[in-house]
Amino acid sequence: MPKTSNTFSSGAVAALGAWRRRAVSRAVHRGWRWLQQAGAVTAERPGPYRFRRIGTGTRLAFPLGTVFGEGWIELGDHCIVGEQVTLTAGMVPGLDLGPDPVLRLGNGVVLGRGSHVIASQPVTFGNDVFCGPYVYVTSDNHSYEDPDQPIGRQWPRSSPVSIGPGSWLGAGAVILPGARLGRNVVVAAGAVVRGEVPDHSVVAGVPAKVVRRWDAVRGWEPPLRAAGPPSLAELGEGAG
Repeated sequence: MPKTSNTFSSGAVAALGAWRRRAVSRAVHRGWRWLQQAGAVTAERPGPYRFRRIGTGTRLAFPLGTVFGEGWIELGDHCIVGEQVTLTAGMVPGLDLGPDPVLRLGNGVVLGRGSHVIASQPVTFGNDVFCGPYVYVTSDNHSYEDPDQPIGRQWPRSSPVSIGPGSWLGAGAVILPGARLGRNVVVAAGAVVRGEVPDHSVVAGVPAKVVRRWDAVRGWEPPLRAAGPPSLAELGEGAG
């Protein structure tokens, strides 16, 4: 006698399973996009955070990294803070850091995904500073004066940090305590910066060194390898 066949063939069962997986995947992605929109932090929707200031048009993407000491953090207008960015003021939560802000972002600052800004001393970003992903800026560094104590248990050294307007910090750059970057500075990816960096210069390496500078008479030294994009004036001349 012929065997009784199943109501659904194995092919139909497999197709149904694939449809379910696709449906679940779509639902998860839709739900995540909704969470990202709902969880983003702005001046109008600060969530659980009480920043000293969130400027107009500034947005902190969800999910955030570690955030504490918000009362001493000022965010300028039209800043973009990527996912998993850490912003902290003070060594640990709950400290009274005085009447003045400790961490300041100017207008138009961009912090790439996974970046960290750690400030127990003043850390200041000028206007229009752009940071790639996983940039690390800190006013604090581990101390190792006492050879008999674990380094992690020794009180860190701290010093203010300032990053000049218009600068670009490449992916994975590290800005150490006491660094003072001038205007329109380029920090190469992975560079470790300490000390003073002059205006309109490019630094690279570990430790970072100046590899290119702008001179008002001679231009970039050494010269750029390729010509930059045309200016608006040049574009206008070409159209005429």
